[in-house]
Amino acid sequence: MPKNPLPDFVDIHRDVLSALKCKRPVVALESTIITHGMPFPDNVEMALSVEAEIRQRGAVPATIAVIEGRLKIGLTEQELQQLAKVEGALKVSRADVAYAISQRKTAGTTVAATMLVAKMAGIKVFGTGGIGGVHKGAETSFDISTDMTELGKTNVIVVCAGAKAILDLPKTLEVLETQGVPVVGYKTDTLPAFWTSRSDLDVPLRLESALDISKFQKTRDALQLEAGMLVVNPIPQENEIPASIMKTYIEVAQSNADAEHISGKEVTPFLLKRIFELSEGESLKANIALVKNNARLAADIACELHK
Repeated sequence: MPKNPLPDFVDIHRDVLSALKCKRPVVALESTIITHGMPFPDNVEMALSVEAEIRQRGAVPATIAVIEGRLKIGLTEQELQQLAKVEGALKVSRADVAYAISQRKTAGTTVAATMLVAKMAGIKVFGTGGIGGVHKGAETSFDISTDMTELGKTNVIVVCAGAKAILDLPKTLEVLETQGVPVVGYKTDTLPAFWTSRSDLDVPLRLESALDISKFQKTRDALQLEAGMLVVNPIPQENEIPASIMKTYIEVAQSNADAEHISGKEVTPFLLKRIFELSEGESLKANIALVKNNARLAADIACELHK
């Protein structure tokens, strides 16, 4: 349970509240993947299946979102359905999550906002698809995701399939190092690239089990380190899209975004949608597979932390 009382605009799902009170494992989940990452009904089917994967591993899922000004920590199936169908939902990070709440908006929470809320609620592990990072051309646009700075100051374990391959991966790794974020390859020496299990970049650290990851985190807690931990978990090889094919999709999508002058928060949703179209839906299948894979590992880590 959180050390301080939560604000009165927060609703905690009864299963999550019970688990936190009894010190049982909980896994946080973001919601922009529902509001901005996938079309309906694939988004709600994905969300329900990911929650089911976490329960099967012995943990409790806590999907975080803002619905009509209420900050939700854990959603009912009815709320998931409602969120999945909302048109014009906001996409909120640290800077504007309070705006969405104060103005009674409905919003999906990014990695940064989900980390913030998870820490507030006392949830130590968060499973997602891929993190935001340094966008290509950031040396002139300064377009760097808030996920980078949130990882540098919020002590939550984030399990992902690497940064999204639409980003500048070398620069993303450099910023994570600057922020003091340990990047741990789960059974891999190579940074996964979201839809693809490998890139040409090495990960700084490697661990072989959820138990080892939990031991690492407990040592970090003892040292009172404030930064988060990033665990990169490659998409299963049977579900990946070859890097050479993805490179073509990404180049075309980026060219389209540039031609339409897409910028800011709209870049990632635009690119993901365009890649979905170019791949004839194959990118969505890979996305769902990697999210489930990350949810299983996140649940295993959460269970080890609570032993």
